[in-house]
Amino acid sequence: MSKTDLKFNSKTIHGGQEPDAAYGAVMPPIYQTSTYAQTTPGGHQGFEYSRSANPTRTALENSLASIENGQYGLAFASGLAAIDAVIKLLNPGDEVVSTNDLYGGSYRLFKQVFEKFGITFHFIGMQSLETIASKINDKTKLLWVETPTNPMMNVIDIKGVAALAKKHHLLLAVDNTFATPYLQRPLDLGADIVMHSATKYLGGHSDVVVGALVVKDKALADKLYFIQNASGAVCGPMDSFLTLRGIKTLHVRMQRHCENGRQIAQYLAQHPKIGQVYWPGFENHPNHDIAKAQMDDYGGMISFVPHGSSFKDAIKIVERLRVFTLAESLGGVESLAGHPASMTHASIPKEEREKSGVVDALIRLSVGIEDAEDLIADLEQAIG
Repeated sequence: MSKTDLKFNSKTIHGGQEPDAAYGAVMPPIYQTSTYAQTTPGGHQGFEYSRSANPTRTALENSLASIENGQYGLAFASGLAAIDAVIKLLNPGDEVVSTNDLYGGSYRLFKQVFEKFGITFHFIGMQSLETIASKINDKTKLLWVETPTNPMMNVIDIKGVAALAKKHHLLLAVDNTFATPYLQRPLDLGADIVMHSATKYLGGHSDVVVGALVVKDKALADKLYFIQNASGAVCGPMDSFLTLRGIKTLHVRMQRHCENGRQIAQYLAQHPKIGQVYWPGFENHPNHDIAKAQMDDYGGMISFVPHGSSFKDAIKIVERLRVFTLAESLGGVESLAGHPASMTHASIPKEEREKSGVVDALIRLSVGIEDAEDLIADLEQAIG
């Protein structure tokens, strides 16, 4: 049986992996080296300098390609480094259409770094294909999608957007950080590029900062490999090793994230002091039918707004949490809570944040794999 034919749970453990050739190590060793001996100039075993390639990073990149049903994986020093590589495919004068509910770091990179090089970004609600189509012109070169979005959990139709991209000869890149390939595989739905902040669910233990890209097309992969090597924003062998270790338990962790997320979302939806709860699994969630079609479950990310709360009220709630940790990031085994307006999305101007629903009272939860009863009890005492 070929390892390319494995089902997802098996791919997380075996996909793209072989025992180490030197001694048969089951886990790829940490090749903590910058350079490699050559028998003659250019005579090496596939590795010459670790910015260009490192055996531990290559093992991770093979795993990434396998679990996303791609052909080529690339690992970077962070999710933003991976995004940076994608935007470097463009030229001055090119335009990008992206969602208006976007991770604050992505927005900052687009607006404050790349706009000054002559690339124009349009931030729109992407729940409607008609809205996306209205922003495409002859200068558009890339559609940048997050789904579910951060932090409003908006669901975007990947297959529908892919059809638009093909019609207009555009690249489609999908940030799959929230869903992970356990729940959603954008390349199978027509995307050209999948991006991950592998710091989050793929690593899963809040102990690495790593980014990832996965593609199917060799010509596109070659362009990205060139940018990866030329720009040098690669992850080191230790981070590669830890991320690969995390991927091996992704399937069992995501199952619990989903189970706990469902219980927390239902608890919050019934709480008399909570106004709005954003979670794609609710039947009344916008584009729930699309989420049901393109996702295998709904994940552990939830945002909510307490009734009549202000900025200060939201801060008080997150400061009272004891099992949930008040912290940046998401996707670890431990449950985290964040206040997007002052944390992850603070780099987005207030008026722009609020257009997409990121109000001052919004709280975002990354539901971990603890006992759900403990998490609910923690929320109960914090909300009061």
